Amino acid sequence: MRLSGKIAVITGAASGMGKAIAELYAQEGAKVVVSDLRLEAAQAVVNGIEASGGVAIAVSANIAKEEDVQQLIDTTVETFGTVDILVNNAGIMDNFVPAADLTDELWERVFAINTTGTMRTTRKVLPVFLEKKQGVIVNIASAGGLFGSRAGAAYTASKHAVVGFTKNVGFQYANQGIRCNAIAPGGVSTNISTTINAPNPFGMERAMAGMGLNPRAGEPGEIAKVALFLASDDASFVNGTVVTADAGWTAY
Repeated sequence: MRLSGKIAVITGAASGMGKAIAELYAQEGAKVVVSDLRLEAAQAVVNGIEASGGVAIAVSANIAKEEDVQQLIDTTVETFGTVDILVNNAGIMDNFVPAADLTDELWERVFAINTTGTMRTTRKVLPVFLEKKQGVIVNIASAGGLFGSRAGAAYTASKHAVVGFTKNVGFQYANQGIRCNAIAPGGVSTNISTTINAPNPFGMERAMAGMGLNPRAGEPGEIAKVALFLASDDASFVNGTVVTADAGWTAY
């Protein structure tokens, strides 16, 4: 029970990696806030956690909206008294659109969810963490945040920004008992592909150029285990860094 008594907020937790993280955290003793745009799907995750003896609540939130972020963390504190762990998992793809074809609308939408949402939830929990000199943030970045063409221009830039934000927060608050790390998954079998609609042929061809080197796709549960480690005291000396989980894809 590595997270016994901890309160964890997980965004984008109705499916995929977020769902797997929520379920594993609950198994390890955390009380979990399952946050997602889709309340019914989030509640289904909660029902599963409760059926296994865990404690969880569902909160509908669009992290691209400041008022939703405020409500998410306020509801958590009102329900459980505090927040100990924040997992920024919510994210979308960008249809592999290359820079020449980017629209302001696509760029801003991808950044609003992938990057600005991560900043807003972090900004909201930091006062809670600072008051008790303790807290953990786990950001789900991407191999696309470390390398140049695992997706389109907007997604790539947004995830690079998450990596930089992670390092900044991790170092600046290190003396306050707060840790902030990121996970950079490679290809993982999740439903994020449902956010891809009419992919750009040129951009997709370029992004797929390295797929033949990928040893295999991962499962959400494999990423959840990394997120568990980073959230637990086992990772007490790990801060301001990115853990790559990709079966060795980026090692080539």
